[in-house]
This record gives sequence, structure tokens and C-alpha cells, in this order.
Amino acid sequence: MNKIIIIIFLSGIVATVTAQTGPSAEQVRQDRARGIVLPESDGHYQIVKGYVEDEPDADYIHASEVAHEAFRDIKFSIRIHWGVYSKWGIEASWPLLNMSNEKKTEYNELYKTFNPEGFDAEEWMSFFKRCGMQAFAFTTKHHDGFSMFHTKTRVRQRANYLDPEHPIEACDLAYSIEESPFKRDIVKELCDAAHRNNIKINLYFSHPDWYDADFRPYSSHPLTIDAARTTSDFGEASYDAKKIMTPNLTQEEKDRMVARHREQLSELLTNYGKIDMVCLDMWLGRYVWNETRETVKMMRRLQPDVMIRNRGIGNYGDYYQPEEFVPQGKENTNMPWMSICLLGKIFAYDPVAEHYKGTQWVVNHLIDCVAKGGSFMVCIGPDANGKFHPEAVRQLERVGEWLKINGEGIYNTHAREVWKSGDIRFTQSKDNKRIYAFVEKFSGKELIIPSVTLKKKSKVKLLGYSNPLKWQPTSDGGIKIEIPEALQTPENRPCEYAWAFRIEN
Repeated sequence: MNKIIIIIFLSGIVATVTAQTGPSAEQVRQDRARGIVLPESDGHYQIVKGYVEDEPDADYIHASEVAHEAFRDIKFSIRIHWGVYSKWGIEASWPLLNMSNEKKTEYNELYKTFNPEGFDAEEWMSFFKRCGMQAFAFTTKHHDGFSMFHTKTRVRQRANYLDPEHPIEACDLAYSIEESPFKRDIVKELCDAAHRNNIKINLYFSHPDWYDADFRPYSSHPLTIDAARTTSDFGEASYDAKKIMTPNLTQEEKDRMVARHREQLSELLTNYGKIDMVCLDMWLGRYVWNETRETVKMMRRLQPDVMIRNRGIGNYGDYYQPEEFVPQGKENTNMPWMSICLLGKIFAYDPVAEHYKGTQWVVNHLIDCVAKGGSFMVCIGPDANGKFHPEAVRQLERVGEWLKINGEGIYNTHAREVWKSGDIRFTQSKDNKRIYAFVEKFSGKELIIPSVTLKKKSKVKLLGYSNPLKWQPTSDGGIKIEIPEALQTPENRPCEYAWAFRIEN
């Protein structure tokens, strides 16, 4: 974006104001030429395509190519879901919708006793680094509306679930960690620790807010209005007559909701230094799309290179996130992607050790994503005291041990044109000098790697094994690797599974 320097003379004092102007026509042309669009198969594109224009406004451009490339360089990261729901050991926010009115009321009081004295941001960063993670995403505010950061915004009215005659009551609070016994700004402590440890930051933020009655009935809010029968206007998938009926929104309530939504995003992009990514979630619908679009433009002005997840904003986003699955093949779009999957059975803290899927599951998903040109984000949550389950820690630290041996074939790579052959997955170094073939199993005295043509002096090596391997070309355009006797015994191999062969191209 261009800058204009304005000099203002005030009673003999010279004030300098730097104003951001919109992008030039050439900047817009270059941005559109990059082809940053969602695949039509993306579920969140399908939800908003009826009212979010496919081509962003001319005064909007995406994060730079440098920022997009930095995002693609993040191969392995973690999502942390944490909030007052951790006190009850339940999934993040969603169980609230099916609680009795008495339980909903009790849930909304949990912040008064939320005091995670075991939380240590530096300890978290050390854990992430041991696991080989390059970035983390943290839920600054989930759908239940509780902010895990200090906010100057105020909730002016909320649900009163125990008074069906007057289901909305006035209030005046931030509904944030600052009002809990803990008081400390968790987001600030995490961001400060991440900056010290060179770990990239992804701040998750929910569009809807189920505590603030001004946000009714957007995206499954427990309070609904009669106008929500036109469901797409308010971002809901379907009208639910079982929800608590309230009066239709006034203009004042709408304006307050838009202002608070915008101001909290402004706080996140102003108070915590450089933020690499913002992970928006859910959607607000047609009724406030014009206002939401302006909020996204504000975010871009505050931090032009922040990578914004597409949810609720269509092609204004910089990346998208398949959830609980990995795309079947390389995606047909220049919009980068990051798959997120649960290590346990829920996004929040899972207390059952047997639910955690294992190190090999993580490694296989990581290889699959990177081979297809994406990246992998694993999701866990801490308990109410800020501690992760020991089994989750054990499994993820073993991923870090695997990456110490095989990370060369994961980090600083890109997708190869031929990204798989049978059970073999390929990556390629960014300088295109090396191919990495990840093999889930091998036995016997030889291993066939298809679709690889080498020069006579090219070298083949098993990562973690010191000696080069003998090889010869096959008649159908691959290579046959001779497996040394020592490596024919699984116990002698450098790791337990997913072995990486480095092939000089």
C-alpha cells in the first residue's frame, strides 16, 4: 500500500500523520494474477458464496508473496483450544448449546473461578520446539465469548436463561481473563514467549460470540430472533425453533456488535507485536457482510502481511484449512492450505490417554500434507491448570525425535510434480537439487523407487544412516536401491517408521 505524509500545523506545533492509501491499479492486477482463490470444493466457500463476492474489492489486496511463501514454509504446527470449558473437561463451546438453562447459567459463571496457575508460556514454547513445531495457533476467543486476553471492549447485554419473560439482561463487563482470578493476559504472555523463541503466531478468533446478546442470532447463538427464519442472513445453517426467542435486532445492537467484533480484532493486531496469522472461524452472514468486509480491510491495514484464514470471508482470506481430513491430492489453487486434525477425540483437553492417536499417525499425516504442498496442524488442549496430557506430550515429543532425523525432507521443501507412487510419498528441496522419498515399509535386499531418473554419479542416502546406498536405474524410469544387510533388520534402522531416502536430483 502507498503512504501519504500529511503535515498539520496546530498552534505552532507541527504534527506528522502517516496515512495509508489504497493499492494502485498495478498492485491489484499483480495480486489478482496470483490466483489466490478458494477451491470450489471447500466447505466454507460453499457456505458464504451466496453473498461474499468471488473477486475482492479493488481497494483490497492479499498478504504479500513473501508472506505467502513464509506460510508455506510452516510445515508442522499446533492448535491449542483453551478456555473456561477446560474446567469441566468438555469440548470447546459447543456443548453449551445443548445444556439446560440452569447449566448454561452455571457455565457462564465459570470465569469467576478460572485460575490456571500451572500455565507457563515459556514452558509451552519449549515443548513446541522439542516437537519440531514452527508455529502455534491459540484460541483468543472461542464461540462461548470468553476472551483469553485483556480487552477494553464491553459486553452491554447478555442472556438471562433463568427468566423466560426477560431473556436479555443488561450488563457491563469485558467477559475476559482479566476478570478471572488469574487476571494475567494469556495471549500477551504467549506472543512474547513466541517472539523470544522465533515461533510463528496464529491467533484464532471466533466471529460469533454466544455470551454477548448483541451477537444474536449469528452462527448458532443460543438466542434467536424471528428474522433468523431467513437463515443465510445470519450465518446459520438452519433455523432452530427450540432456541430462546428474543426481539429482532435494533440498529443500535447491530452497530454495537460490529464495533465490538472489529475492536477486538484491532486489539489482537495492535497490542501483541507482529502476528503471522489470524485464524478466523465460523461466519456472520449476509446481514453484516458489508461491515465484516470493512473489518477485514482494517485488519489488512493494521498488519498488511498477516495471513488471514478464509472462514466467513471467502476469497478475502489468504489460506484455508481442511478440518479433520487431508485433501486427496494436490490442490488446484494458489491459496495455501493447512490441514488440522485432532490428536485426541475433542479439540479441548481430552483426559483419556487411549484416545490419543499416536506418533506414527501424526508422522503419516505430516508427510501426506507436505507431499501434497500443504502443511499439518495437530490439535490438543491443556487442562484447567494449563498442563497438557502426559500421553499427548509423549507422542508429540516423539514426533520431534523423528523430525531430528527426517526433518530435512520436511522443512524447506515443496511439492513435487509426482508427489506419490503407491505408498511412497515424495517431497523436493526448494533448490530442486534433492528429492526425498518417504517409505512406510521396506524389507529384503532391495527397494524400488519409481518416477526418479538420476545421473550416474548421483547419490542416494537414508536419512539417519551414515553410508551412501548403492543404486541402479530400472527399465521403467525408476531406481533400485540396494539395502545393506544391517538395514534389513528393522531394529538397526534410524527410526521406527516412515523412512526418508534422500536422492540427489
